[in-house]
Amino acid sequence: MDLLLILTYTAICVAIFKIFRIPLNKWSVPTAALGGVVLIGALIFLMNYNHPYSEVARSYFVSTPVIPAVNGQVVEVPVKTNQPLEKGDVLFRIDPTPFENRVKSLKAQLVSARADQSRARELAARNVGNRRDVDLTTARVEDLQAQLNVALFELDNTVVRAPGKGFVTHVSLRPGMMATKLPLRPSMVFIPDEGHYFAAWMRQNSQLRLNPGDEAEVAFDGIPGRVFKGKVKDVIAVIGEGQVQPSGTLLSFRGSPPPGRVPVIIEITDPDYAQYATLMPGGSYGQAALYSEHFHHVAVMRKILLRMASWMNYIFPFH
Repeated sequence: MDLLLILTYTAICVAIFKIFRIPLNKWSVPTAALGGVVLIGALIFLMNYNHPYSEVARSYFVSTPVIPAVNGQVVEVPVKTNQPLEKGDVLFRIDPTPFENRVKSLKAQLVSARADQSRARELAARNVGNRRDVDLTTARVEDLQAQLNVALFELDNTVVRAPGKGFVTHVSLRPGMMATKLPLRPSMVFIPDEGHYFAAWMRQNSQLRLNPGDEAEVAFDGIPGRVFKGKVKDVIAVIGEGQVQPSGTLLSFRGSPPPGRVPVIIEITDPDYAQYATLMPGGSYGQAALYSEHFHHVAVMRKILLRMASWMNYIFPFH
């Protein structure tokens, strides 16, 4: 963009010098050059501050780690990679044998405990037994019932199901592998069908010009030559570089940390984007420009710049 402005200004100066036959001397040439520096510098300053641009923008999506509620050996994986799923569809099954045996054992113990409870109540009603035996047998029945409920819950969770509408990607689980309920080792990754959101990372010196509702434009690296209209949906109030979590260590100065950028959520409203949305994978990279209400006539320069960046996406070696 800078080169385009310089070339345009140079062409105008050449035309003016020739049309009006202005002599080239030590006064006219420096005056034209200084005027160009001032004019182009002012335009670039107004454009950069009032209509910020980010070369770091990306579409984001939520992924849900699939972690079974029980440990066991996988016996079946009916789900396929990127297969559309509905809530409740089976993802994989864990060998239910040990869990079924646990349920059978507890049911048998519960039958015996209830018989003892009935006998104790009958004896207490005849004033032959005592109340303590009734309380002990009742407590044992309730304890066994609670254990049975847990065992039934674990047995039911040997079948791992989809938590909602979506799909599983990169299915590498196979029968014979062990599935564990450790949170650091999910068995699968489920992608909910809730769409993507696009975030542009803007420099902090433009923060006073980042307002929800402002016009925005987005250019994706994967869609060369196209620019899509949108609007600023939200400006996140915090950035990751400043977060503090409870610990036993006090904050201290450790050199100059990176300043960080402000995440701005952009809603793409361009109707033409619908035909490309299914082709763009989650995590797609791009650039974004925001247009504030200040010096709006200068926004045309930013729009030209963004379109030039989009055209450059045809040349893959530049990225």
